[in-house]
Amino acid sequence: MALLAAILVPVLAPTPVWADTVYDAMAKAYENNPDLNAARAGLRATDEGVTIAKAGWRPQVNAFAQRTTTWYDNTGLAFPGGKVTPENFQGLDDQYSTVSHQRGLTVTQQIFDGFQTLNNVRAAESNVFSERATLRAREIQILLSAVEAYANIARDQQILAFRKQNVAFQKLQISASKDRLGVGEGTRTDVSLAEAELARAVSLVALADSQLKQSQAVYTQIVGERPVGITQPRPASKNLPKSIDNAVATGWREHPQILATMYAIDAAGFQVKSAEGALLPGVVVQGQIQSTDGTEGVSSLSNYATQSITARLNVPIYQGGAEYGQIRQAKEKLGQQRILLDSVRLDIQQTIVSAMAQYDAALAAVQAGGIQVKASNDALDSIMEEQRFGQATTLDLLQVQSTVLNAKENLAVAQRDSVVASFSILASTGRLTVENQDLKVAEYKPEEHYEKVKDAWFGLRTVDGR
Repeated sequence: MALLAAILVPVLAPTPVWADTVYDAMAKAYENNPDLNAARAGLRATDEGVTIAKAGWRPQVNAFAQRTTTWYDNTGLAFPGGKVTPENFQGLDDQYSTVSHQRGLTVTQQIFDGFQTLNNVRAAESNVFSERATLRAREIQILLSAVEAYANIARDQQILAFRKQNVAFQKLQISASKDRLGVGEGTRTDVSLAEAELARAVSLVALADSQLKQSQAVYTQIVGERPVGITQPRPASKNLPKSIDNAVATGWREHPQILATMYAIDAAGFQVKSAEGALLPGVVVQGQIQSTDGTEGVSSLSNYATQSITARLNVPIYQGGAEYGQIRQAKEKLGQQRILLDSVRLDIQQTIVSAMAQYDAALAAVQAGGIQVKASNDALDSIMEEQRFGQATTLDLLQVQSTVLNAKENLAVAQRDSVVASFSILASTGRLTVENQDLKVAEYKPEEHYEKVKDAWFGLRTVDGR
């Protein structure tokens, strides 16, 4: 009995000193996940949209240089007196050429463009804020995926341990059945039943080991490192809402996907105003400095320099109708974003309600599973005593052992579900973040890159030197 009791205790390896907790897994995923780092790079690219939009306020400077060669045919050229003579032009041939060089600098400055640049800048800024919120939503999803991967490994480790215990139990039953057969107290059927159950138990161990390896592979993909010392995590408790109404209100207020859609609405609104600006007058001022050198040819070519300043008022009257189509198109996109906001809110609400319902169900399953495991273990102890006195068969014992195994596995699944559901509630309300969960990792600050590039006038290298 003492040996059997030792077998029934979960066989879990000692936890290494460097074991990962579920919060360590989230921190590593936050830092290492390639999808998340790619999304950050995408946001940095979006930051440059503000600089690009601000170019409409800045001058455009162009230098130019050109060489002009002109060939002349002097045959029949009329001069005073009716023909070419040495007195008219010394050294003039029937065919000749002239060469001139022009170089200069042109500066063009948009003074007024119907507020198009202003609205383009505001739209670009709104796009940046929208992408920041989208990145935050992506971070939340990656953190939740890390939790799921961690909890899956903890579940699979428990199931594998239970099934290995079951193999040891079945081996003991085969030995006991053979001993009873040897003294004439058992039958060959008992031995065959035990051997069949052992084969099934070995198959279950192989399946559990395969599932564990798959879960470990997913963990490595998400977290960026192999799992070390995974232990059974506890459900989240910090910042959990107290009711569904409270959770929905929090989600509508704080979930970054809703904030991203709201900023997208702002951007679409500014795009409408920018499109409407195409119907307003525009004012452009252009200054030019040019010098011309006549190097060869007739005496009329000379060296001279010019400077000019031109102010031009453009009044659009009709441009083929494209401007009106662009305005209508921008308004439809604005309406689309407003409808999407309603859709996102409903989606967040559904996710919150589902997560809280799953959490309540998982907690109930954990409680019931604990009772079921204890009761099935008590039944196993009783059936083993009955078998000793010939009041129960080997088949009865194997059936009860199967019930014990199922109860333990169901409890492991319920524990996993309770953990994932609790963190899903935090994710759906927008609170599964580095700051709210006190993760030991440096938080990515997107505004630092934005501040460095938003007013950049020139430069080929990125902020990190590429």
